[in-house]
Amino acid sequence: MQLYKQRDFSSFFTDTFEFIRQNGKHFFKYFFIINGFFILILAALSYVFSEFFLRDLFNNFGVGGMSTDLDSILNANPILFVTLIISMVIVGLFFAVISYAYTPIYFRLYEKNERTNFAIKEIVNSFKENAGKIVMFLVLGFLMLLVLIIPIAIAGVILAITMVGILLLPLLVALIAGLYNMTLLEFINQNKKSFFDCFGYVWKLITSKFWHAVGCMGIFYLMSYIVQIGLSIFQSIINVSTNITVPENALEGDSTSMVFIFISIILFVISFLVGIVLNCMLQINQSIVYFGLKEESENINMKSEIDLIGQIEN
Repeated sequence: MQLYKQRDFSSFFTDTFEFIRQNGKHFFKYFFIINGFFILILAALSYVFSEFFLRDLFNNFGVGGMSTDLDSILNANPILFVTLIISMVIVGLFFAVISYAYTPIYFRLYEKNERTNFAIKEIVNSFKENAGKIVMFLVLGFLMLLVLIIPIAIAGVILAITMVGILLLPLLVALIAGLYNMTLLEFINQNKKSFFDCFGYVWKLITSKFWHAVGCMGIFYLMSYIVQIGLSIFQSIINVSTNITVPENALEGDSTSMVFIFISIILFVISFLVGIVLNCMLQINQSIVYFGLKEESENINMKSEIDLIGQIEN
């Protein structure tokens, strides 16, 4: 699929799904190979934490008071509680960084090879080559966010106080997320540009076709949010059914309780994986928007075709 291509609102959508159709198997195969270990550990830690701490805490809310219940949980398993929290934070940070950087690195390799003729070795090598830039992006991106947090919060509050504004909140989220993802895409491809140069350049790209770009990314965010909310509601219904159907004093190994526990685990894993896949799809969409805007700004593909014609004639 051609990355550098002038696109409008509809082609941002169609090309995103077309890229996933053509390259989704290759993309997600290596995504899960690279992130599989972190996903398994994080899913296990999250499930243990939610089952043994949060579930009991919220089930007993209002009976003896949340603070009393929390104290009893901490006093009963202080070492386990602290260990789980620290482990989740460490594994979660590693997973967040690697999974977030994966999509920009993948697209840069796809751009370089003009197809998917690269494998795990090239992806890992690209991570190593860009490790310094990824760390710099995280640090400077966080500092930039501290500067932007007040205007973002003001814009969010203004939008939230009206019905029409609430519908536009996904656009604000999409704008910030797309701005950062595109900045990383630009940053890892440039040796001369600084982070702030890349940030400013991407902002100009987005504003050059603002409503087409942000509108498309915002609708993708809204669709992702609806899917995840639907899964969360379904999972909550199952958990409530478990609490009602299975008595608290159910014997260990009771068939009914084991079935509900198994269903809860399966739903948790599905919800977790769907969330990861949806986040990848959002980044894919943002990347397609980036290459479309960049082509419109710099005519990269058109220049390449002209150079190719010149070489053939010579």
